[in-house]
Amino acid sequence: QVQLVESGGGLVQAGGSLRLSCAASGRIFMINNMSWYRQAPGQQREWVAQITRGGTTTYADSVKGRFTISRDNAKNTMYLQMNFLKPEDTAVYYCNLRDFTSGGPYWGQGTQVTVSS
Repeated sequence: QVQLVESGGGLVQAGGSLRLSCAASGRIFMINNMSWYRQAPGQQREWVAQITRGGTTTYADSVKGRFTISRDNAKNTMYLQMNFLKPEDTAVYYCNLRDFTSGGPYWGQGTQVTVSS
């Protein structure tokens, strides 16, 4: 079993910032790629950002320049720094990872981010 726990969500005004965290535990041997996804009400889950084990990052166009993904391999933890938040960023944010040994993908339970206008 692999457990992912997201934290850091909340309510923020437009233009504000939040930092999400995702901590992995359980049958973790060596995490490969880690990603953030989000799902707004009534919409499909969409990919937000990815970071490889080596630290290469990619972003969805909608968040590029505003969000920064990072990770701490020693702590099996991933982060998402979200700046200049917009109401359209409102969604449940999920972390996702694959492990070289135990496989995956594995998902967290999600953390709610609400941006008020």
